[in-house]
Amino acid sequence: MKKTTLLILGSLTSVITNLDATPLTLDTQKIAVSGLSSGGYMANQFHIAHSKWVDKVGIMAAGPYYCANNSIKEALEKCVNKSTENTDKDLHRQANIYAKNGDIDPLENIANSKVWLLRGNKDTTIAPAVSKALFTQYKNWLNEDQLKFVTDQPFGHHFPTLANGTKCHVSEAPFIGNCNYDGAGEMLNYLYDSLAPRVTKTTGKLQQFDQHNLGGDSAQSLAKNGFAYIPSTCLQGEMCKVHIHFHGCQQNEETIGTQYVTQNGINNWADNNHLIVIYPQTKNSMFMPLNPQGCWDWWGYTDKKYATKKGQQVKAIKNMVNSFAAKIKLGE
Repeated sequence: MKKTTLLILGSLTSVITNLDATPLTLDTQKIAVSGLSSGGYMANQFHIAHSKWVDKVGIMAAGPYYCANNSIKEALEKCVNKSTENTDKDLHRQANIYAKNGDIDPLENIANSKVWLLRGNKDTTIAPAVSKALFTQYKNWLNEDQLKFVTDQPFGHHFPTLANGTKCHVSEAPFIGNCNYDGAGEMLNYLYDSLAPRVTKTTGKLQQFDQHNLGGDSAQSLAKNGFAYIPSTCLQGEMCKVHIHFHGCQQNEETIGTQYVTQNGINNWADNNHLIVIYPQTKNSMFMPLNPQGCWDWWGYTDKKYATKKGQQVKAIKNMVNSFAAKIKLGE
């Protein structure tokens, strides 16, 4: 059945009919984003671009905003497993320019956010100085009690979980770590107030959706389909908030199926807490744009405005959320 959208509770809520004709009531006044590795860079970019809208951010194993400076060469030299050479002034320069030009929301909005950061100390993919630069950048925008940086855990380059994935100290596909550590719970409990406990077995539904349809022309660098985890309470029509989570490189459905979207533990917390989790998906490409590992664009493989509201993937994700929760005036 084709998706339809109708306003029912004013400009902050809406109804969407999913493929099984189940109405969802969404509160999208404020949304949350999170991500791992290239998905962490994407979560950061989306936050900085839309800081009026995004007020909760969780980032694992990534570096500062505009670290790559629109260059794959700089990305590899400064933003991955080599120490960044960016100074505080460098880190802010482009963000200030973009804000002045209206390409991103005013930077002052970031002060209204809560941000949770993590880098495992066994991570050989992202250098300590790279993640520290991200922390330093946010520290200049946020009060200390709104920012947490976890660096004392023996994790490789992955999403740490209670019992899923590979050995905790290694970094290998599907980049989910069996660490006896609830990374999803640590992140979400910091970002959200008074969460109900996680469930051992989820009762909601993993819904596939057409990213090209919902994301529009800006979604062409993305896979045909994305996923949304919808708790049973949301399926029953209760009002739910939106949390977007971005996978890392080599974690899209094309590469590992649905392992990442079902095993990272976020859905176990979403189930009892009225959170719909949207999992956008990249696609692998050996041609232009060159993206063989299915990474999110944090160095400019889609366009020069990739880190702004005008960036193709940023626009596509915003379109998807708005398609899930269209603000249509009554009577239209």
